[in-house]
Amino acid sequence: GVWLFRRELRRAGFPENAADAGMAGVFGGLLGAKLLWAVEHAGEAPVMDLLLSRGGMSWFGGFAGGLLAGTWMIRRRRLDLIAVLAAATPGLAAGHAIGRIGCFLVGDDYGSPSTLPWAIAFPEGLPPTTVPVHPTQLYEAVLLVPILVLLRRWRRDRLPDRLVLGRYLLLTGSLRFAIEFVRINERVIGPLTVAHLASLAVVAAGALLIFLNVEREH
Repeated sequence: GVWLFRRELRRAGFPENAADAGMAGVFGGLLGAKLLWAVEHAGEAPVMDLLLSRGGMSWFGGFAGGLLAGTWMIRRRRLDLIAVLAAATPGLAAGHAIGRIGCFLVGDDYGSPSTLPWAIAFPEGLPPTTVPVHPTQLYEAVLLVPILVLLRRWRRDRLPDRLVLGRYLLLTGSLRFAIEFVRINERVIGPLTVAHLASLAVVAAGALLIFLNVEREH
């Protein structure tokens, strides 16, 4: 992801130190992902056990932590926030897809029981299950690939930064919203989980950026 980010920064003519935002985002994302997951599962185990567990990473915690840390570094380097975030979108999609493969390998973030031919049991998963379930980690990883391809094409075609960033948020938020229906997560409002609500917020942010771009063009 950082490698793709560096390529996009060079394409856009940013200075070399702009890539520091990517590394800040990586560390901030890891911290945010683990912290939010620990908060979500508080009471199930001692806090230190949750923080040091081999799995357990919240994508939305990682997204928020990475965004905050990356934004802090972008501001510190006095760079254009929207332009740098737009340059980061292909790397974010790639890192997200690779991360979901990691979730699959550790047996985390799987879906509900399924009788489909590709359903998989995770007897050593987090939590373990001997019942075949939807491998939602792979669903998300596979579906992120066309999003990555589109983002790279839009960047090559030099679409406006607001439009690229808006489309990234809209597509990834919509993808997670859809997959969440076959994920095992606590429902908080009717059939919706916390991740559903966070997905809607991401989709709304993407739609707003796209709308602002249309308004700017007119």
